[in-house]
Amino acid sequence: MEGKYKRVLNYWDLFFFTVCAILVMDTVAASAGIGNQSYFWWILTLFLFFIPYGLITAELGSAWPSQGGIYVWVKEAFGEGWAVMTSWLYWINVAFWMPSVYMLFSGTLASLFFPDLSTWWQVAIAIIMTWVTVLLGIVALEKSKWVPNLGAILKALIMIFLGVLGIAWIAKGGYANPGGVGDFLPTWSNTLAFLPVVVYNYMGFELMSSAGEEIKNPQKNVPKAIIFSGIVIFLLYVLGTFGILSVLPLEKISIVTGIIDSIKEVMSNFGTAGEVVSIAFGIAILYSFLANMVTWSIGANRVVASTAEDGKLPRFFGHLHSKFKTPDYAYIAMGILGSLLLVGNGFLQESPANIFWQIFALSSLIFLLPYLLMFPAFLKLRASRAEVSRPYRVPGPKWLIWVMACLGEFFIALACIFFFMPPEGTENVLIYELQLGGLTILVLIIGLVLYLAYRKNPLKSQ
Repeated sequence: MEGKYKRVLNYWDLFFFTVCAILVMDTVAASAGIGNQSYFWWILTLFLFFIPYGLITAELGSAWPSQGGIYVWVKEAFGEGWAVMTSWLYWINVAFWMPSVYMLFSGTLASLFFPDLSTWWQVAIAIIMTWVTVLLGIVALEKSKWVPNLGAILKALIMIFLGVLGIAWIAKGGYANPGGVGDFLPTWSNTLAFLPVVVYNYMGFELMSSAGEEIKNPQKNVPKAIIFSGIVIFLLYVLGTFGILSVLPLEKISIVTGIIDSIKEVMSNFGTAGEVVSIAFGIAILYSFLANMVTWSIGANRVVASTAEDGKLPRFFGHLHSKFKTPDYAYIAMGILGSLLLVGNGFLQESPANIFWQIFALSSLIFLLPYLLMFPAFLKLRASRAEVSRPYRVPGPKWLIWVMACLGEFFIALACIFFFMPPEGTENVLIYELQLGGLTILVLIIGLVLYLAYRKNPLKSQ
């Protein structure tokens, strides 16, 4: 695809792009749903997973700054078969994740303006937003990049505001949850169903490398953006979690409307002015959902387009818009899948919260699977492609490099397993697990069939 793209992303674009991608508003309330022990997991995961993961992706992104990101890394390490499966999973998880995000969008919209909005109306709004994302994604990146840039700024303001509200609430009436030392230590309970969300919330450093040929000076700007955005992301996540737990007792935290509920709870004490502030931040939250999906769809569709360009997936995935040079058919396919998933779960689930979590758990499990290949790919490339120039190189002796990669693999595997632990209130645990496992296997089978169909004849994609 060299020559088909313009280099339009500078350092600050990458910084904001990464903050917008990783700082996901849709799961902050679910993270707070773990309770006070979430602080323990945020900090532990920061040192044992987030930092090693960021350093590893910085090296890979600087050494192989080609269009396709994680697809290219896995291909270089393990060959086209594993790479195609990685690309397929990376793309379809966003197609599945988009509906869950927009169920949060419609739930927040209902909380702000239409408290009696029915489930099916919320589904309809989610479908509309899915296609808005498709249209924005097809627009040229030099224009659409401003959606995540603004989204990153608004997300930061929301998290900071939540932290300020938490401090103000404690000063007035105390912390809303038990504050003993034991309450901050990890325990084994149903709330651990939300633990993989903490790992999930840290994912996305490699996303910028999916647009490697659209980045200015990627060898320098990719590692720099990863390091500084990572620091900001951790601090903002902790602030947001603190704000929610300060205001809302654990049993009142909704995984759909937890953020806006916290803001409305505090602002209700300030009359009309408080209502105006609540609405303003509610609108900012709505925009952040849109910005998040635009950001991830930019990366995922470029990954799958690179795979199709190599002749390893159907031709339409690699089709580029005649004017904007964006993978338009991949976007359209993503919109169709997301819409079908929303309608199907509308029939199967009774509440917006159930629809959100069922789709979110499925998309997250699929999303995490490619990372089981990324960390071994890093170790393999260190050994087999040592001659490749690495403008940024993870510091430390060989044993430490192995420890970092193995920790990354462990956290990803643990998160995958924990997604099969249903949240409290799940009516039928067996059906939940069968749906999650069955649909994941189906997605894997479809990806395998596509690879087998295209592996021997690259000309099929031409």
